[in-house]
Amino acid sequence: MPTPMISAREAEVLALLGEYLSNAEIAARLFISVRTVESHVSSLLRKLELPDRRALSRRAVEQASAGQPRPAHVLPSPLTAFVGRVRERGELAEAVRGHRQVTAVGPGGVGKTRLALAVAAETAGGFPDGVWFVDLVPVTDPRRVGAAVAAAVGVGEQPGRDIDDAVLAALADHRALLVLDNCEQVRDGVAPFLERLLTGCPRVRVLVTSRARLMVPFERVFPVPPLSRAGGDESDAVALFMDRAAAVGWPPGPAVSEGVVAICERLGGMALAIELAAARWPTLGLDGLTAGLSDQLRILTGGVRADDRHRSVRAVLDWSHDLLQPQDRALLRRVSVFVAPFTAEAAAEVAAFAPLDASAVADGLGRLAEQSLLAVAPSAAGTRYQALETIRQYGTERLADTGELTVARSRHVAWCLAGATALTGAAGGDWRARFDALADDLRSALAWAADQPERRADACRLASSLAGLAFTRNLLGEAQQRYEQAAELAGDAAGAAALRHAAAVAGCRRLGDDMYRLHRAAAQAARRAGDDVGAGRDLAAAATVAYRFSTSFTRIPPVDEVAAVLEEARKLSGDAPAAEAAVALAEAAVVTDAFGALQADAGNTVREAVRSAERAVGLARRTGDPVAQSAALDALSGARSWAGDASSVAAAARCRIDVLACAPATPAGTHELMDALAMAAATALGVGELPEARRWGGQLADHPLLAEAGHHATSWVLAADAFAGHADDVLARSVRFLDAWEHSGRQRSLSLGAAAASVAMVHGLRGDHDARAAWLAVVGRADTAVQHRHGYGAVLDAMVLLHHGDVNAALERVAPEPDQVWKWVCWIWLHWYVALRAETAVLAGHPDARARIGAARAVVTGNPVATAQVDRAEAILDGDLPRQLAAAKAFDAAGCPYQAARTLLLAGGGHTAAGTTALAALGLAPRAAR
Repeated sequence: MPTPMISAREAEVLALLGEYLSNAEIAARLFISVRTVESHVSSLLRKLELPDRRALSRRAVEQASAGQPRPAHVLPSPLTAFVGRVRERGELAEAVRGHRQVTAVGPGGVGKTRLALAVAAETAGGFPDGVWFVDLVPVTDPRRVGAAVAAAVGVGEQPGRDIDDAVLAALADHRALLVLDNCEQVRDGVAPFLERLLTGCPRVRVLVTSRARLMVPFERVFPVPPLSRAGGDESDAVALFMDRAAAVGWPPGPAVSEGVVAICERLGGMALAIELAAARWPTLGLDGLTAGLSDQLRILTGGVRADDRHRSVRAVLDWSHDLLQPQDRALLRRVSVFVAPFTAEAAAEVAAFAPLDASAVADGLGRLAEQSLLAVAPSAAGTRYQALETIRQYGTERLADTGELTVARSRHVAWCLAGATALTGAAGGDWRARFDALADDLRSALAWAADQPERRADACRLASSLAGLAFTRNLLGEAQQRYEQAAELAGDAAGAAALRHAAAVAGCRRLGDDMYRLHRAAAQAARRAGDDVGAGRDLAAAATVAYRFSTSFTRIPPVDEVAAVLEEARKLSGDAPAAEAAVALAEAAVVTDAFGALQADAGNTVREAVRSAERAVGLARRTGDPVAQSAALDALSGARSWAGDASSVAAAARCRIDVLACAPATPAGTHELMDALAMAAATALGVGELPEARRWGGQLADHPLLAEAGHHATSWVLAADAFAGHADDVLARSVRFLDAWEHSGRQRSLSLGAAAASVAMVHGLRGDHDARAAWLAVVGRADTAVQHRHGYGAVLDAMVLLHHGDVNAALERVAPEPDQVWKWVCWIWLHWYVALRAETAVLAGHPDARARIGAARAVVTGNPVATAQVDRAEAILDGDLPRQLAAAKAFDAAGCPYQAARTLLLAGGGHTAAGTTALAALGLAPRAAR
């Protein structure tokens, strides 16, 4: 009976079965998966026609006793499991199969040796005459490379024959694989030896690991990247950390997974660094490791190793550093000041001082990249270089040791200042990418300069530049932080200006407490600088913020405190136009807010509020400052809202946007524009101009600064779309709204509550009561005061109840007289409230229906939607069908298709089908015809 064909890999598996190893042990020995072992076992059972695993083991023992030869696969046995690198293993194995000589290149500690061993074991079946591993670390003489290979292969010296010739003769007809590990220090000997070997042994293949290429034409280079960090807690880097931490008895739990991901990111995916960090996990934990990684060279150490190069990250880097020429050592330490990838031109500006010149820098960068000490990546700005964080820390130590730290850092600061200046005021589609490429270096340079007393001026310039650039880049938190840092570094006059900018950025972030604090801090700095007028303006701004943006505070300042601040502002301001206008604005804000605590019939207070706001507008116009004019118009808008003059309120809000068209894109101007757009959208909604509300709200939603603040950005668009009946648009935007609101820490404001209630209303119209309940719960957490929810809540609830024919419940929801609930109905919802009171009264047959119609008509004049709603109610009361249908057209013309469709349903008869179809097209569940 012929012997069945068994592959080399199957032969290996069979032999290990003869040692009575488990599948897991065989997988570890051969660097293959357990599933692959199971597949080979099944194949052996079939080919050898044996009944079970024990029979396979007996067959293997018999073969071993009979002396049947096995391939000479001489590979070190790993002491730990090989983790990850599925893609790299496959690609390197394919390279070994397809090319005579492959060099796996990468920095020390990246995991080249383990990868090469895994691939050698995996491909061993294709080399029936053997696989040998040759460690070249002990070899210091390039002429002894052949001797090291001979020792690994088992070739002895022969009389009259050179040892290299003996190796070539022994392997001449072998189909074998040689793994030459750690070739970087003897490259000059490896290259010529391999050229002879591959020429004289045509069936031999060679896998080399090195920190630098051999630079020979027959070489196929395989760059070994750091462990993958993509995928977060499922990445190869994290998997390795978890495995090694578990091996020392302290597996990290899921609660710290994000912290482990961050650690692996900071370690750059370097396998050795990750293993050493994991070994410290039991004693340091997450907090200790995270803090300790600021000095990776100190913390990333292990116990005594047979190969002392891998005892610590420092030892690995010492090995690489000692192989460099003196000029390349100087370059490596000098470019360590760069945090982000840098160009050769940038390196020359920083590192080109004695003994290096610009040409030496460019040439040296290439050599450092060849030694895997710098990573190289092409970019639109040209080739860029980058050192891993561990190498940067090593280089910084060397800078200090050689006394070059101050000069290198100073040159880096100068380079950063020039880069920031070039970016400031620049434009173009690549601005964002250019900032991102520079930002980390700006931060690093600033951190160093801020700690050097003699560099304080440079640090202040860096902080100011970074603040402005971060604001333009929409990094608002950092912009505020850097403006405050600039204020600390600057003198009092410049510090006051920086604090004003910081306050405006806080306004963009809707942080009222910070706005108030920073304006007061600016006043103190201005007074120390002798600028009493500026201090008065800052104090007036603080008082204004306390009233104008009260809904953005977590703790509203006490009234008596704000009064004292305003009084101090009056004393300091004198008759300077800008300061006088600021004080007038604060006074108008105080008067308007004071009226808000009173009843609607407090006529004298209303008139006083309007007069005060009009005075503020006049003074602001004299200053020529568009931001001041817009703020004063906002005060006038608020005062007129209490007077019930809705059209004037909306007009003032629109005027603000026109005024701000010429305002510079400073933090203050941007904050004012964002507020103006929000108020324009809100006031347009209040007077029934739904297309305008959507337009202004859309502009706000599209503002770059609100890219991450989808809850604030989309608030008024959601409300306008909900009133119009654009259900699909509301539901689509609500996803972004809810996600942004959750990520913001569940901020609170009137507009956020109204937006959430609008989404709840749409779900209610669709008949999805569970979703509506969920969104009503959001309303309770998103608004600042329960009385607000009485206002828009009454309106939106009544619309849902009417939609589903629950007329009596809707009547009850809007039962209070408007003048009894003035404060919580608020003017934005007033038109809708009175129109709904009229409609519910008619549909419920209330005796005061006609009186409510008359009262509503007097209020909603100029509001096209509310007017059509009142007209429809009166037409239903009078049984006037043509007038009802005319109302449907009026709703369509006003951009409110929901009420147009509902009008057709209310008309009944032959119009019901058209109304049902229209509601279905809007994505809303139809109600039964009346």
